[in-house]
Amino acid sequence: MSYDFDTVINRHGTGSLKWDRFDPEVLPLWVADMDFVSAPEILEDLHRRVDHGVYGYTVPYDAVNQVVVDYQKRVHGVDIDPEWLVWLPGMVQGLYLTAMAYAHKGESLMTCTPIYPPFRGCAGYGDREVIEVPLVWENSRWTFDFEAMERAVRKDTRVFMLCNPHNPVGRVFDEEELRAVVAFCARHDLILCSDEIHCDLILDDVSHISTLSLGGNVAEHTMTMMSVSKTYNLPGLACAYAIIPNTKHRNAFKHAARGIITEINTFGYIGTIAAYTKGEAWRKELVAYLKANRDYLYSYVEEHLAPLTLKPMEATYLGWIDTSELDVKNAPAFFREAGVGLSPGSDFGDSDYVRINIGCPRATLEEGLSRMKKALANR
Repeated sequence: MSYDFDTVINRHGTGSLKWDRFDPEVLPLWVADMDFVSAPEILEDLHRRVDHGVYGYTVPYDAVNQVVVDYQKRVHGVDIDPEWLVWLPGMVQGLYLTAMAYAHKGESLMTCTPIYPPFRGCAGYGDREVIEVPLVWENSRWTFDFEAMERAVRKDTRVFMLCNPHNPVGRVFDEEELRAVVAFCARHDLILCSDEIHCDLILDDVSHISTLSLGGNVAEHTMTMMSVSKTYNLPGLACAYAIIPNTKHRNAFKHAARGIITEINTFGYIGTIAAYTKGEAWRKELVAYLKANRDYLYSYVEEHLAPLTLKPMEATYLGWIDTSELDVKNAPAFFREAGVGLSPGSDFGDSDYVRINIGCPRATLEEGLSRMKKALANR
């Protein structure tokens, strides 16, 4: 490999959410934050912007809008108008704004669990309700339970919130599944909010299909959110974007953001431009490294971590581990006592699981899994 993904970087004392949450003796393999130095091509452009020396308020400008337009055409095969872009400091804010923009107090939104926690929490923030419909394990994959969705949807449901590729189960939903979701939304007059932040982290030989590429009038009823933050390990630059083709929906979203979301981080724009124009070689090597880590995780769980099991993950760097056969009351606490910090499945809507982050040097992953093995042997 041309790039270094093996060096372990000391992140203690840097204000790292990931590394400073637990005591120093606990190895954090939880939040979706990789331990790799970002692409040197991105760092060079960030250094150049630092050297400029003036860091005033920055609004979206032609170069950053155009790089997203070019990326959408090159990677997803869709033509978008720069006017459709709404820049955000992150995907979480986008989810909360979605609830505020499209559902009044007392109305509801729908999503499918397990799911990234802000999907579950965004509605309650403004006295809305999230209807949670569990995914089902069918034909050796996680998929939607459309019969359950039909039973659960209400007259006051306004939005369906999709995560694709899915966090935490790692599915990359295929065209048939996505068109069925679109048809469900059309039947019930729902706006489709599609979080596609992990779309450039596909590990298997499957294709990500953006909601924007489905044709017809789908885009008119869809808002799609993306960011370079997960793929290029830039979440600290606080920059994401929503693509909202429908003018009415876009204006409602902007209205909800007024006074809450102001200017976006100057360096976030620079990171976005550099990632989309100079980061592809690094991204390809990253995906290869993550795939190797994923395969190592597969084999290690199967060989050494019974009764834990790991279902297939097609994308992301987040493994969804089934702990339902483990004879302990609190699996996350059990492994934390053994020196491994994992994400509790209860945060995602299923307490029978834990989520593990494999976006780290192999040595870090090996150490974490070794600690889990010892804990299971000594219980």
